[in-house]
Amino acid sequence: MNKTEEVENKTNESPLVPIFIMGKRYMVPESLTIQKALEYAGYQLVRGCGCRGGICGACGTVYRFPGSFKIEVGLACQTLVQPNMYITQIPFFPANKAGYDIEKVEPKGGTIIDLYPEIMKCMGCNTCTKSCPMDIKVMEYIAAALRGDIAQAAELSFSCVMCGLCTARCPGELAQYNIAILCRRLYGKYIAPKAEHLAKQIERIAEGVFEKPLRELMALNEQALKELYEAREIEPEMADEHWTPKEKNFL
Repeated sequence: MNKTEEVENKTNESPLVPIFIMGKRYMVPESLTIQKALEYAGYQLVRGCGCRGGICGACGTVYRFPGSFKIEVGLACQTLVQPNMYITQIPFFPANKAGYDIEKVEPKGGTIIDLYPEIMKCMGCNTCTKSCPMDIKVMEYIAAALRGDIAQAAELSFSCVMCGLCTARCPGELAQYNIAILCRRLYGKYIAPKAEHLAKQIERIAEGVFEKPLRELMALNEQALKELYEAREIEPEMADEHWTPKEKNFL
């Protein structure tokens, strides 16, 4: 039995539960994620599907249950269906996105306030943190950005997948995820220690060290590239930071 058959068997064995998609009732296996339940119900996901692994943030979803005032949030690729969920996807949430030249801005709190003045409306209600599917301390990184601690804001927001669920729920109308990526860009540009190994690698590229192996790859046909890719040495799961592949032509 292959993996596809195993998945199909598990789906067939799972009890069906009712869910509501855009107001219409469907019966779907309780073992499915929201994303797979949408497809099971006959929807074709053209947008809002992305990586399917909780990385890209494209499948932000809100849902409620009958008799509950609370709006629940999650990523459709990770959240399992529950009986009587009322589901709506928000694959893109419109939010203020400032334009700036990273070469001309400074890594300080004033820069954040100039570009995103709505940050001053933060109420400290913590709704953003409660809405985050990645369990990021959103309110804390916003507070760090306000006091000019760019490094702390960058660190706390590192795992952000830009899904926009925090912004969708924010009563202060902040674009938290856009503020976060500004902080990470400022940190990377001005605060983070320079990577010496990266500078050395750039020098090697400029010297043409990789020109020959790249030309060899470019000369291969599609089938040869597939075979080379499938035969590549994969980094062991528990490898330490000193691991390198045996084949070092591209290092």
